[in-house]
Amino acid sequence: MFLALKEIRYAKLRYGLVIGIMLLVAYVVFILSGLAFGLSNQFKQAVEDWQPTEVILSTDSNKTFAASQLKNSDLDQVNAPKKVGIGMLSGAIKEGDQQLNVTLFAGKADAFFIPKVTSGQMFDQKNEVIISKNLAEQGYKIGDEVKLGSSKTKLKITGIFKPTYFNATPVVYSSLATWRQLKFGSQSLSDDQPLTAVLTRGRTTIKQNGTAIEKLSKTQFIDNIPGYSAQNITLMGMIYFLFVIVTAVIGIFMYVITLQKTAIFGVMKAQGISNQFIARSIISQSLIVGIIGSGLAFLLAYLTSFILPTAMPFAIDLSQWLLDSGILIAAAVLGGLFSIRTVAQVDPITAIGG
Repeated sequence: MFLALKEIRYAKLRYGLVIGIMLLVAYVVFILSGLAFGLSNQFKQAVEDWQPTEVILSTDSNKTFAASQLKNSDLDQVNAPKKVGIGMLSGAIKEGDQQLNVTLFAGKADAFFIPKVTSGQMFDQKNEVIISKNLAEQGYKIGDEVKLGSSKTKLKITGIFKPTYFNATPVVYSSLATWRQLKFGSQSLSDDQPLTAVLTRGRTTIKQNGTAIEKLSKTQFIDNIPGYSAQNITLMGMIYFLFVIVTAVIGIFMYVITLQKTAIFGVMKAQGISNQFIARSIISQSLIVGIIGSGLAFLLAYLTSFILPTAMPFAIDLSQWLLDSGILIAAAVLGGLFSIRTVAQVDPITAIGG
């Protein structure tokens, strides 16, 4: 390590360039990781807030929430300590000329998945809704009357709850009666009222006596949210590719630097210094480059998070960033290993004589 530090101090510009490239690549890794985590949260945050053990959908929905169609009677097929029906509807919420895409969920006001309001009051009448704070920040407030989609029904905002998203849209909650009126109109007035799905907590079993239904764990349900898995695979694929780039770049730079020091290595070998000692020095240099570059990139990405626009779905997952840092440092060390064979092949007489 002493030899590695001394060499880095001697050739500041050369190693500064390597550290700079390491910093830039690592910075992109942390930014992409933050975007991936932020987008992931925007797709699934509402489901995480519900904390369901299982989500029950109709089997013909292909595990897609919006395509599921159940009825109140299907609750009798589900055995669980806690079970509750939920309705779901996507559309644009409108007030005057302003409109914004939202996802509306419906249930009983005391259902376990309905959030507590932080201001205003819970809906208790038909055509009343509560909205997430991130929707309120778009200009909607308590007392406003809005419309959803093409419906003529006016919905009164009675309360606001903490910020949340589903499928990258703000969330609205209402009663099942309001949801049925919005989605089905007069068709919802039958004895066996429609539902979208059933949420449970605790050990869940199904009796297949009526409608064909299936249960999904919370993880399975989230993985089947349209676009969620594809988005995560794409962003994580880009991050993994950057790890390969770090390995290649550090490997090339360390190889070139090693070639430039062939004569020096020849002298060191003539003095009795072993290949293992020289190899440890090269690996130590790669380790130092990786630690400094990743550390500076970590700090820069963290500071960048404070100036990004609120519309950008960026969120810091500290455990993931630490894991990425470890992989980046390991990739830098791996790149340095490519130069060891060159050191082993240096002949003292040839190197000094050349």
